[in-house]
Amino acid sequence: MTPLPCLFHNTRRKHLTRLMQSKWLDNSASRWTGGIALLAAAPMICLAVLMGGRLERTIKLGRYGRRFESLRLVNSAGEALPILGGLPALIPIVRGQMMWVGPEARGLKALDLQDERSRQISSVPPGLVSTWWLRNQTNVAFGGQIATDVDYVATRTIRNDLGILIRSCLAWFYGQRTERFEKEAAILGITIHNTTMDEAVTEILKPLHHGRARQVSFVNVDCINLTFKDPDYRHVLQTSDLRLGDGIGLRIAGRLLGSEVQQNVNGTDLFPKLCAELELRGESLFLIGARPGVVDDVAAWIHKSYPKLLVAGTRHGYFSGTEEPQVMEQIRHSQATVLLVAFGAPRQEKWIRRNLEKLPVVSALAVGGLFDFYSGRIPRAPQWLRELGLEWTYRLYQEPKRMWRRYLLGNTVFLARVLWERWTRPRNNAKEIRAI
Repeated sequence: MTPLPCLFHNTRRKHLTRLMQSKWLDNSASRWTGGIALLAAAPMICLAVLMGGRLERTIKLGRYGRRFESLRLVNSAGEALPILGGLPALIPIVRGQMMWVGPEARGLKALDLQDERSRQISSVPPGLVSTWWLRNQTNVAFGGQIATDVDYVATRTIRNDLGILIRSCLAWFYGQRTERFEKEAAILGITIHNTTMDEAVTEILKPLHHGRARQVSFVNVDCINLTFKDPDYRHVLQTSDLRLGDGIGLRIAGRLLGSEVQQNVNGTDLFPKLCAELELRGESLFLIGARPGVVDDVAAWIHKSYPKLLVAGTRHGYFSGTEEPQVMEQIRHSQATVLLVAFGAPRQEKWIRRNLEKLPVVSALAVGGLFDFYSGRIPRAPQWLRELGLEWTYRLYQEPKRMWRRYLLGNTVFLARVLWERWTRPRNNAKEIRAI
């Protein structure tokens, strides 16, 4: 017979689990907590108005397409006030028009209720914070706003909402994301092409229609650190045809140096998009690198996920210099459209530069450890860690002996270099002005 305390505990746990997994929850909790927060913020809002701030009203679409006013505090130039600017957004929460967490609030022309996905999104009140906002903060908003919101609605629970809210509070420290980006971002002497993930896929396949074969390099913190020890690698990286910013480290560096990076265009997230586009166009790819057997597992993943995409050939990365002519002949004979090279930096970038003109491919990508992830040898970090820009901590956890120097020491050195450049740049500019 089950003891009464254990029975009570199990019943309470089941009830709590059922509550945490409930999808259709009333927003009364948001209204009560929003009201408390608004009362606490009221003196600061009044002070900001007395000092010249004004309320800016924007019409948004709420649940089931109902209109409501979204409010924020702006200065005389129409710019949101730092920190205080978002406080009036608590008013729609108190009114029940918004919740703390929900889909992204949309403008009048951004929601088509004739579309099934839009109707699904509009069945839930919009949120002050959203998964889309969170992913934009850390440069990993790849899937598109509608797809992100649909996924949120389909998996909505109290537990997920609490997780999004906590992660949003942490991501807030990355700073307000700008709306305008330069075409290029300069990070410690390496110029990054400031593209989105979709734009990067288009650029990779651009030589299909015109132009010579392209070398594509993913630039992360470790790559930039290596360039300070290896001038040849710096030259190869800086003269690559397409240089893509990879990792939260470049986002932080760009913000500190006034050259913000638009998206975290890493090879691991780009790979499925590239495969989908190659399959759609009837093109092929060749995989070379990693340990024996790993590359074959990646090919098996491709066959399962994209059955119409042709893997023109595979080759592991453990071959000698005397075997290289044979490897080159295998790639030429395959007539692959895209070549993925996973030797690790800087070997992979230098190998591509040395051999690109001899190969029939339209683009060659240096992809580092990508094959390890898609072969199943190493699992990727959970989505919530990626949304916080902390995927590197998961890699450190998986292989501490191999990765501690790269992440703990390397990240510290990189940040010191970024801060040094930021602090010394005004002095250098001042010296140049005095010299003139």
